[in-house]
Amino acid sequence: METWNTELTPLSFLRRSAEVFPDKRAVVYNDQEMTYREFAAAVETRAHALRTAGIEPGDRVAYLMPNLPEALMAAFAVPLAGAVLVPINTRLAPEEVRYICNHSQAKLLVVDTQLWPSVSPVIDDLDTVEAIVDVEDTTIETSAEVVRPNSSSPAVTSLDEFLAGAKDDAEEFTWRVEDERATLSINYTSGTTGRPKGVMYTHRGAYLNALGEVIHSEHDGNSVYLWTLPMFHCNGWCTGWALAAAGGAQVCLREVRGEVIWDLIDRHAVTHLNGAPTVMSTVINAEQAHSLDRAVTATMAGAAPSPTLIWQLEALNFEIVHVYGLTETYGPYAVCQWQDSWAGLDDKSRARLRARQGVGMVQADQARIVTLDSGGELVDVPADGATIGEIVMRGNNVMKGYFRDVKATEEAFRGGWFHSGDLGVMHEDGYIELRDRSKDIIVSGGENISTVEIEQAISSHPAVLEVAVIGVPDDKWGERPKAFIIVREGQPVTEAEVIDHVRTQIAKYKAPREVEVVAALPKTSTGKIQKFELRSQEWGDRQSRIQG
Repeated sequence: METWNTELTPLSFLRRSAEVFPDKRAVVYNDQEMTYREFAAAVETRAHALRTAGIEPGDRVAYLMPNLPEALMAAFAVPLAGAVLVPINTRLAPEEVRYICNHSQAKLLVVDTQLWPSVSPVIDDLDTVEAIVDVEDTTIETSAEVVRPNSSSPAVTSLDEFLAGAKDDAEEFTWRVEDERATLSINYTSGTTGRPKGVMYTHRGAYLNALGEVIHSEHDGNSVYLWTLPMFHCNGWCTGWALAAAGGAQVCLREVRGEVIWDLIDRHAVTHLNGAPTVMSTVINAEQAHSLDRAVTATMAGAAPSPTLIWQLEALNFEIVHVYGLTETYGPYAVCQWQDSWAGLDDKSRARLRARQGVGMVQADQARIVTLDSGGELVDVPADGATIGEIVMRGNNVMKGYFRDVKATEEAFRGGWFHSGDLGVMHEDGYIELRDRSKDIIVSGGENISTVEIEQAISSHPAVLEVAVIGVPDDKWGERPKAFIIVREGQPVTEAEVIDHVRTQIAKYKAPREVEVVAALPKTSTGKIQKFELRSQEWGDRQSRIQG
């Protein structure tokens, strides 16, 4: 039967805004600005260049780029050319970059000049990469230590040369796709428990998730979004596409530093930013931090934020949108939806409610908290806010699958639901609350202890800036909690003071016996604390616990 439906794709967002808001500001970087007309034209030029370079439908194109306009344009240009975008974490080691390029079978690699040290050592081992495009950021002074390799295979060309060779196709780009379920991008997981897996996003999923971002973060034509979230992470939670849909402006930046963030917030009248709790902690603890004369929406995910962080952000006039998700769910999947009844609560009580992960976003299904029954079937735990189970999800905003990994895909979707590996509880009002990652939960003397619960209790101490809790070996109980903290400058605190404080917040058996003050905590580029490194330090070779 003939159908008149249009296939969904986030490409349509930029096409529309370029037609409706051609002279409106779309992209900002330092003193450079692009209108929507210029933005769309630059995207088309890059799509033509990709085709001229031999990129065919379905080919993978890898980008190793900071949060610069070139990376933002890639989110549109690569799929516009019919190809698949592969964003690469800018903090990866050369061997990890090599693995992702080879596993994704990338045909072309686009790399920021400053990131050549991550490519040069493995350039001769990129099995499928036929050419590399070198993108030099002319707004900064190139380090004398950056040496571009002189390689004939793959050939290295500058961005200017790459674009100059672009030939217009016989037909105009339609900014449409024939199959909305075709792969748009492949986003690689962090790989902390093995080789990173390539998560496949579809045009349909990205389109719907972007609209969810527009609704829940309340983007519109007046939005000025600051890129504090890595664009390579879940395609920036689909936010680049969301802003194009809303007709808002996007402010790019090379490095996420407190003083830079505050300068851009003030200079460009920023209205929105996204990030993990550690990024938000960097913002509020920067020397330049100050109370805002207007509300700025801060959408937070990546780890469970403490109620303390939430009310500290609110005190500076940040409006919190707390979301939850994974790379496998296009980033945000659930949102802690605001309830008017919370307005009358005191700051800390309200913050505790807002620290929950919430309910499914408008484009998503409701998540479940499940365990296995005796027959191996998934059953929901009671909605009592106490019984722990695994968070499982399905629907429009769950990945297509893992690229070239059928076994891992089947394992992730056992029982017909995507298994997050996160443990949580279901509250009576239908809001889920994260308790821990399955690999982070502490089993002490047969009791399950949530590291998140302990971390939230510790972070409520005024002297604690950051905290991470893990299970460490214990001859009697198997394992027990240990905390690692970063202390606020000028606010010394003793181990005993922290432990005594925790015991006033939660049950004594959950409190850590040890609190170690550290200068820094190991983190991913998205701000997540890498607990496996702390576990490795404490467990050594005692058991495989650290691999969990």
